[in-house]
Amino acid sequence: MALKIELLRGFAAVARSGNLSDAAGILGRTPSAVSMMLKQLETHLGEPLFETDRKNRLTALGAYVLEQAESELQQYDNMIKAIEGYAKATHGHVRIATVPSIAGTVMPLVFSRHINDFKNVDIELRDMDSISVLHELSRDRIDIGIATLGQNSSGLHSQHLLSDAFGVICAPSHPLAREPGKIEWDMLRDERLIANSLSAGIKAEPSRELHEKALLKAQNLTSIMAMVQAEIGVTILPEMAARVANAAGLAFRPLADSLATRQIHLLRKTDTSLSPVARLLEKYILDCAAALTEGGLS
Repeated sequence: MALKIELLRGFAAVARSGNLSDAAGILGRTPSAVSMMLKQLETHLGEPLFETDRKNRLTALGAYVLEQAESELQQYDNMIKAIEGYAKATHGHVRIATVPSIAGTVMPLVFSRHINDFKNVDIELRDMDSISVLHELSRDRIDIGIATLGQNSSGLHSQHLLSDAFGVICAPSHPLAREPGKIEWDMLRDERLIANSLSAGIKAEPSRELHEKALLKAQNLTSIMAMVQAEIGVTILPEMAARVANAAGLAFRPLADSLATRQIHLLRKTDTSLSPVARLLEKYILDCAAALTEGGLS
């Protein structure tokens, strides 16, 4: 006969309380049912566990069984708690990789609103460019990715998160900063453009022409902003990226081209199911991105 965990639980309750009645109350069973559990355990072991019928003194075997049982019960209860917590999205481990603009805007909103829902959850958050996010997903190194879709997006489930419109960033003293309306492409024809990997993704032909003749290219947003601040030139960035780059004091002028937007998606592998806690976090990300978009980016 296999030794059932409930027999050990019943024995431990009797050994701790010293009598059948109190143990029965702890277990939510009748004293006769608890007594039967003890008889089954003793029959299985072939030796008595208590010195007398009063159940207040353990035999040497009983003391050893109690020591082992308490350790096993603690491990078993912890296992059940972990399994139930995982299923109820209160325990687990989630790995997220996202573009910096989302890491600096949406994710802080998610955690400020819902951090208490993840008290026992290990969350790993990394920020990187979209190509790196897609690479990490393909290698199963992350559970959730947030990025723009590229050519290497096959095998991924995508859900649109938000649109991030591009605009021109310039020094406040620059003539473009005082333009009342949106910036047309031809208004940038004579400007010194500080090109970057984000603006290079704009497919409009006037943008491609500007980038082909750009002599300055930079990838680090801090360097880009410093050059704009020094009035070396202007740059083009999505609004959220500009916010995260701490462009305080610089002017952001939206482009008139409505197609000059970056589409950011919530991504995961199609052949991999998310854990309950990862699904909950995914829902919160979608909710907070929607709230941020509806409320405006200012």
